[in-house]
Amino acid sequence: MPVQKSQYEASLALYSNNLEAIALLKQHRPYLEMIPSLRRPDESVIAIPLPIIRLRCSPDKEVTHLPCDVAILMCDPEWKIKTGVEISIFIHRPQEDFSDCLRRWRQTQVMLDKDYEWLMPPRHHHILSEGVSSVYPLFVVFPETPERVKHGLMGAEIPFVIQTPTLLIDENPMETFSSEVPPA
Repeated sequence: MPVQKSQYEASLALYSNNLEAIALLKQHRPYLEMIPSLRRPDESVIAIPLPIIRLRCSPDKEVTHLPCDVAILMCDPEWKIKTGVEISIFIHRPQEDFSDCLRRWRQTQVMLDKDYEWLMPPRHHHILSEGVSSVYPLFVVFPETPERVKHGLMGAEIPFVIQTPTLLIDENPMETFSSEVPPA
């Protein structure tokens, strides 16, 4: 069975949350170790779904959408500034093959090689958001993702984690509740 749009959407919704983004990084320890403070994770990690950057090198300071699904920015919780680490999360999309996945990462690399700044969520608007040169990829694939995609990511030495169905958000949470009245 191929990857479904609902799997992609559920993962995007899940990793848009800072704490869930940290849980994702726990599956790839080298990236987890980049978090400035696990004691203050809400202040150390900013997850930006469908991120947008402003290119400073263009005459009109062009704003553009990055091809990654979530950007995870690390911040010093004490100084309230972004540190030098940025992780681009790429969630495997329905009908996406290895070359499509790799192309999205390469396009992100090219775009982040320029002078840029992040358009931050309102809650983090005060944080200095200039770009840096330490950008790391992390792909999220599913059990249904074709083996050639996983094999290609391994061959390209790009880290990935396999999203298990139990970690996805329940589409019908009300079905888990009983409509019966408990006995008194």
